[in-house]
Amino acid sequence: MLCGLSLGEYPALIYGGQLKIEDGLHLLKQRGYLMQHKLPIGEYSMIAIIGLESSKIEKICNKFSKQGLFIYPANYNYSEQTVVSGDKETIEKASLEFKENGAKKVVELKTSGPFHTKALEQAKDEYIKDLKKVSFNKGNIKVIKNIDGTFYKDNDDFVQILSKHIVSPVRFDKAIKLMKQEKIDTFIEIGPGKALTGFIKKELNDIETINIYDVATLEDAIIKLKGE
Repeated sequence: MLCGLSLGEYPALIYGGQLKIEDGLHLLKQRGYLMQHKLPIGEYSMIAIIGLESSKIEKICNKFSKQGLFIYPANYNYSEQTVVSGDKETIEKASLEFKENGAKKVVELKTSGPFHTKALEQAKDEYIKDLKKVSFNKGNIKVIKNIDGTFYKDNDDFVQILSKHIVSPVRFDKAIKLMKQEKIDTFIEIGPGKALTGFIKKELNDIETINIYDVATLEDAIIKLKGE
């Protein structure tokens, strides 16, 4: 089965057969452009909160939102790490509250956009036009959705799901739970770094992880998977 985080869902859909590679690359280009250029004016920030339950994080975000301030959970990476997005001033205030409520660590991320929040409604609306030009196919490998951590179904509305993904938090935590239920024991992460296998190892025991990020690690992975 296949799973990606945020834009990583697109190579998953390409390899799974739901999306042609040409269409997938076009959508990635458009999605990246819109998420970068169709932002409301303002200073934004994203932080990773480690060691605090997501329900407590949601409660604090809701408290600030009710005061008319802009802050929302953006990425649920695993049970002990959630990324929050918002305007810079609110994020700074909330950071103190997250720590006061038991967060082990609050880390500012090297990104400035309010990604996966309702601030990107304009980007979402424009992206729908691109999605409607693409044909989605019946896949041959299961792919897990970011928006809710369930498998794509053949009758799913891909336009609705992938556009909503821009303004909705990534539920990688639920994806990990689903892969656990499906008794997956070997995880292969393709791409720079080891972030996703890092999240998985925090949650699951007795698993094997393989990371492919250059020619050497690809060759090592092939040997390992062949059992040579």
